Amino acid sequence: MNKKLSEDELINRINELAHKQKKDSLTDDEKSEQKKLRQQFLANFRESFKSQIEMMQIYDKNGKEVTPEKVKEIQRKKGLRDD
Repeated sequence: MNKKLSEDELINRINELAHKQKKDSLTDDEKSEQKKLRQQFLANFRESFKSQIEMMQIYDKNGKEVTPEKVKEIQRKKGLRDD
């Protein structure tokens, strides 16, 4: 599998293989593909989640920023903060 799949294509193919697995059985190639697709999906999910966390700023109920220092440092390194 050389082609880079979009997120929707990736999910659709994972689901196709899961349905086929429930109905019949998968070939060794399909099992291998399924494993790679799941790994890619999880890698994409983790990267997206990490990016969301890195972009987040947290404020308390009084409006004071309480973003963890570790996140602030990452934001500074990426040029997202200038404090």
